[in-house]
Amino acid sequence: MDCLIDFSEEIRFDALPESFNNPFDYSPHPLCLKASEQIQSLLPKPSESEKGKMYGVLIATTIDNRVGFLTAYSGNEQNFNSSIPFVPQVFDITNPDGFFRIGEADLNKINTSIFEAEHSPDLIQLQKELNNEIEQAKLIIDQVKAAIATAKSKRDIIRQKSFNKPDYELVKAKLINESQREKSQLSQLKKKYQKQIEDKKQELDAYLKQIKKLKKIRKQQSAKLQEKLFNHYLFLNANGETQSASAIFSETAQKVPPAGTGDCCAPKLLHYAFQHQFTPVAMAEFWWGTSPKKEIRHHGYFYPACKSKCEPILGHMLQGLEIEGRECHYSNLTIELINEDEAIAIINKPAGLLSVPGKEENTSVYTQVKKLYPNATGPLIVHRLDMATSGLMIIAKNKEVHENLQKQFLNKTVEKQYVAWLDGIIQTENGQIDLPLRVDLDDRPRQLVCNEYGKPAVTRWEVIEHKENRTKVHFYPLTGRTHQLRVHAAHPLGLNTPITGDELYGKKNERLLLHAEEISFIHPTTSERVTFKAPSPF
Repeated sequence: MDCLIDFSEEIRFDALPESFNNPFDYSPHPLCLKASEQIQSLLPKPSESEKGKMYGVLIATTIDNRVGFLTAYSGNEQNFNSSIPFVPQVFDITNPDGFFRIGEADLNKINTSIFEAEHSPDLIQLQKELNNEIEQAKLIIDQVKAAIATAKSKRDIIRQKSFNKPDYELVKAKLINESQREKSQLSQLKKKYQKQIEDKKQELDAYLKQIKKLKKIRKQQSAKLQEKLFNHYLFLNANGETQSASAIFSETAQKVPPAGTGDCCAPKLLHYAFQHQFTPVAMAEFWWGTSPKKEIRHHGYFYPACKSKCEPILGHMLQGLEIEGRECHYSNLTIELINEDEAIAIINKPAGLLSVPGKEENTSVYTQVKKLYPNATGPLIVHRLDMATSGLMIIAKNKEVHENLQKQFLNKTVEKQYVAWLDGIIQTENGQIDLPLRVDLDDRPRQLVCNEYGKPAVTRWEVIEHKENRTKVHFYPLTGRTHQLRVHAAHPLGLNTPITGDELYGKKNERLLLHAEEISFIHPTTSERVTFKAPSPF
């Protein structure tokens, strides 16, 4: 089946971009927008009860100068929407006669055996008998201890009364023998119940070992199946070279591909294009439908390719293509000094500048203040701002001041005010958001809302003004989690309205319209509360 789709209108070659866009940092090309609109018109209307899905489009040209586009969805379902010619999977794991489904069936049998063993009446009875044995032992031993304590009190009284009597030594010896006999009886009783409990534990352990053995077999078979699977995921690149997912990830820190590797839009689209000798021109991915509970995905918004699964694979697949550079270059960004004294400096960080050096970008607030204050001691940086966020930061000129300010942040006595423009109208005037956050292990640096493992994150907010379908707000973070304001703004359980220009949780724009405009704290040397402001640049 030919999966190349014709545009609904004629496309001229001079409308094509000169180089392929960076899948991890892009604004959708106008042709990608046209292709996406064409596909969206064919997709079913989103349902709140159904989980949404990521779709992708890839503009491509053929060797006979035909311009069209391919489309794909993330996941490995088959016959998802027969009216749209989605590109096939790189490797069909859904084939019922294929090794993966057969191996999966074997794993399911082991899972069933484990479930039955963990819920068997024999195991439940053994656990019940052990608990009863422990409770009975504790009850009887506590009773004996209480009786011994009572007997001891009586002996103390007898000992006191007979102290000056002629037979005191005989009475004393008798009382000592009685005490020793009671202690011996208690010791024997403890040993008796300890043996009974140990015998019962051995019975239970023998049963649990069988379950543990089944789980070990499951883990080994699962690892072998995954390894075999990712050896069959073979990806072409623009140079015509093929490499398996296993080989690609063996060169990374992860070593092993995460589950679902190869089933995202980008690898599917590029692999099909290279298979059919198409030339990729531009690509974009958009979310269609309801957002997942933990992640932030907005219906109809475009998103970059994921990092954990796609970045290593695309690193191979894009070899041979000319890729667009980043749209912004940060090497010429410099901090603005707002205020300083012998202890601290207050600087205004421009959007796009890292707080500390990163893997690919060495220019940062730290490197610049280090040049400003070469004799300063300590870490200098007291707190951080996201690279995309502008605004005020405190710099400590010595170790003691740094420790003082760090304690203020830990004690939550530092007060911060941010200003932001949100992509939509907020109906209420103010409120507080309490959504715990943790890093998305599959797509760093994105953050997830997670009640189980997330760290507390609380933000107060108030509306300042409305303008052209946007809302200007003040944020007052009561905690300082990574991307806290961005996630609290965008998440459905927060304001459900992303900050303008947020390419991770909303729509990319010229910049993220988030600015740290005011900060208040106790000065480390004067002990007076001081406040500094930096007017918003937007």
